[in-house]
Amino acid sequence: MDSNPALCAAIASVIATNPQQRITFAEFMDMVLYHPEHGYYSSNAVKLGFEGGDFFTSVHLGHDFGELLAEQFLQMWEILGRTETFCLVEMGAGQGLLASHILKYCQQQYPDFYAVLEYLIVEKSPSLRQEQQQRLQDFSVRWCNLEEIPLNSITGCFFSNELVDALPVHQFILEAGKLREIYVTPSKEQGIKGETDSSLAATMSSFVEVTGELSTPRLAEYLDLVGIDFAQSGYTDGYRSEINLAALDWLSIVADRLQCGYVLTIDYGYPASRYYNPRRSQGTLKCYYHHRHHDNPYINIGQQDITAHVDFTALERWGDRCGLDKVGFTQQGLFLMALGLGSRIAALSYQEQSISQLLQRRESLHELLNPLGLGGFGVLVQSKGLNEKQLSQPLKGLIVPE
Repeated sequence: MDSNPALCAAIASVIATNPQQRITFAEFMDMVLYHPEHGYYSSNAVKLGFEGGDFFTSVHLGHDFGELLAEQFLQMWEILGRTETFCLVEMGAGQGLLASHILKYCQQQYPDFYAVLEYLIVEKSPSLRQEQQQRLQDFSVRWCNLEEIPLNSITGCFFSNELVDALPVHQFILEAGKLREIYVTPSKEQGIKGETDSSLAATMSSFVEVTGELSTPRLAEYLDLVGIDFAQSGYTDGYRSEINLAALDWLSIVADRLQCGYVLTIDYGYPASRYYNPRRSQGTLKCYYHHRHHDNPYINIGQQDITAHVDFTALERWGDRCGLDKVGFTQQGLFLMALGLGSRIAALSYQEQSISQLLQRRESLHELLNPLGLGGFGVLVQSKGLNEKQLSQPLKGLIVPE
């Protein structure tokens, strides 16, 4: 399987500057995905969608996902008192499809809301940003880095769809009952030369794992935050998983820039008790390459996506420390049903379209609800700066359908 030689060389160079000749897995993942020139998301390697892509998201199933989110954003604006401006900050906007669906729907259905809407996109990938700018050229959209947004300046909603799962994670393993961090170092040439199976040797990575002491006390502090104690019975040697410190850093920045409004996070993940279940002994890290997934991040370097599930307990509890109040947590299927997806499915038979189009759209809408797929994604809503009256008004997407 193909890796990007320039990226592998860049990673090896960074490792060579380290006195211990190793980097954390988080540093490795960050370079693999976000290296300015050769990273998966920074180069033209990233491919989204059904045709030749590595993975697809809810956005690729049609315009309904974005339009239903727009219904929720509209209500948020109304709860805030129909403010003179309402800022939507989309973090990690992919190909710009979700933004186009939201903006077009608001423009057509809610002109008053559209008139006060300010749309910002935070995107690290130069290639994706270019695609977004081309797709959204008919709309008023501004691009910026998250850190460039002034403190306490946003009235509106920060939102993301499948962003946090792609943030770099630290990996750890239990050895002799102790927590040890997983590091990445170059493989030894003699390891490859000694391989007898030539086909296997051809796929062996330039990098291997080694273990060592924790790179930062923040890892242990994270486990305290989410209430996980690996000294408890049930956890055996060889148990490994991930810790996403980058998610906490990201949420801190978002909270600092939100003056009044909401944070909406949609992603796949679990509460900490399920994330770190003793039976989930190999963690949640997955690699995606041409719609196939596997668990080896040391092949296809720079050519595949790497993700880990989201620990929603960490986002909730860290958000509380950052001044974000938890509004609610639900599954995407329930969230979209509460916003009107059921009515859209029921109305399908009355629309003038071919049978094939009808069946295709029905399948797409049901895919958004599938509890074993996209419908099982978590939806976390947090708020800041709302008064008691505003907090007492339930969000439509969090009302359980009868």
